[in-house]
Amino acid sequence: MIEIKNIDIEESWQQKLKQEFSKEYFLNLKKFLIEEKQKHIIFPKESEIFSAFNLCSFDKVKLVILGQDPYHGQAQAHGLCFSVPKGIKTPPSLVNIFKELKQDINFQIPNHGNLEAWAKQGVFLLNATLTVRANTAGSHQNKGWEIFTDNLIQILNQEKSNLVFLLWGKYAAAKEKLIDQNKHLVLKAAHPSPLSAYKGFFGCKHFSQANKYLEKHKIEPINWKL
Repeated sequence: MIEIKNIDIEESWQQKLKQEFSKEYFLNLKKFLIEEKQKHIIFPKESEIFSAFNLCSFDKVKLVILGQDPYHGQAQAHGLCFSVPKGIKTPPSLVNIFKELKQDINFQIPNHGNLEAWAKQGVFLLNATLTVRANTAGSHQNKGWEIFTDNLIQILNQEKSNLVFLLWGKYAAAKEKLIDQNKHLVLKAAHPSPLSAYKGFFGCKHFSQANKYLEKHKIEPINWKL
């Protein structure tokens, strides 16, 4: 499924992550994915596994939103956490993200759930696990992707300054330990899913807080409009 020599990933990320692609855990992950593809439908499609990287180069990253794994429904996942292609119904968690944006910054809720415009401005929309078996949530967890994404979070932490990390829910919050909060801003809240959004996601004002931090450090803020 993934040819190590020809990973379709933007050049600056290729340089930062090239050592990861030759490590034993990643080679084992590759074997798993090849076997999975022979038996099952995998999301997102192969050309979109690294969309978050290809739309937001290493140098452009200003803000990281961390998801857990891709949507497992037909045509939903396209390589950006929480995002879906235009024409696909906006998922419940993203509906709640839009509600919070409206409350926080008077955001105009769009008629689609495609977040590519954010990615192109420097919002790195990273899932901890980059693939999933169709209709089987969490099916590619603990196969190596988390090692890969933890290591790249550490690279971002070490090599960049004044990033904003939005960590929603317990799973994302656990990544806090990878981040030096003397160098970066970490904002935590409940997950935006319908089960937990009312327990601290609504009212978190992360989007305005993130932009205030970026502006304070002379970094162009995010235009959240879609």
